[in-house]
Amino acid sequence: MFAAERRQLILEMVRANGAVSLRELARVVQTSEVTVRRDVRALEAEGLLDRRHGGAVLPGGFTRESGFPQKSHLSTAEKTAIADLAAGLVGEGEAIVVGAGTTTQELARRLARVPGLTVVTNSLLVAQALAHANRVEVVMTGGTLRGSNYALVGSGAEQSLQGLRVSRAFLSGSGLTAERGLSTSNMLSASVDRALVQAAAEVVVLADHTKLGSDTMFQTVPTELITRLVTDEPPVHDERAATELQALADQGVEITVAGPDTESGGDPLPPGRQTRQDMPLPGQRRTQGGHGGPGGLGPQLRSAAALAEGPVGRVADMRRR
Repeated sequence: MFAAERRQLILEMVRANGAVSLRELARVVQTSEVTVRRDVRALEAEGLLDRRHGGAVLPGGFTRESGFPQKSHLSTAEKTAIADLAAGLVGEGEAIVVGAGTTTQELARRLARVPGLTVVTNSLLVAQALAHANRVEVVMTGGTLRGSNYALVGSGAEQSLQGLRVSRAFLSGSGLTAERGLSTSNMLSASVDRALVQAAAEVVVLADHTKLGSDTMFQTVPTELITRLVTDEPPVHDERAATELQALADQGVEITVAGPDTESGGDPLPPGRQTRQDMPLPGQRRTQGGHGGPGGLGPQLRSAAALAEGPVGRVADMRRR
């Protein structure tokens, strides 16, 4: 394929998806990431797209958010590896919150067989992934449906989370930097994510390497509130991602990296079988427990407000440090 043909195909992919990783572009045009990076630089010089860490976006991508159909086809292998590792962090009888996103949807699919689990979410896709899990209770927030990512947002969603306390929040976003933490392109989504964080004793961010170093409009979780980052292994030439990971670690974030041979599948992997790299951290944070009481209930959909008002034996009463 000639350079002009490659660049036209790259441009068409970015226009169709809003954002595409260099790894995915290289796979589609059947060339190396080094060549693709050179093509992306040339297209950026012409003003046809913007480079982002590990990928390319449409011009003005700082404010643009891709819809679910586009996001679901990006970095699928990376999201699978991240979800596998994240599922290993969830224990029997625990109560957690899971935010909206394609990576958190992958996580939800792997939580279906964790007995006694309670999952609070504002994502219809997360709820759908757990709808037939016999031993998992699903608690939906209220709110207004945002069709682009099938999430409930607005004051109804935020108010339904008041008074709720769980052990962990699992969130994803559009960008992650050591300076600002996790961010997203939509104000309503950011506001609900902040409410989810307030309900949790610990915050686990799920983000593939293409989001490292990217900064978008609305901050959702400042770096000091992120307990752990679960990500995939950046390409060897991606110095910016490695630098960002070290900067996050220096600020006390525990980094778990999925290696290329991470197993994938529908069930959580036993911790001893997970492939991961835990980076040494100065002043490393301790991971708190937070299992609720006995479970075993069938799939139920309840409002978060109803759960907060009723007995909280299954929801850990944990105070933020």
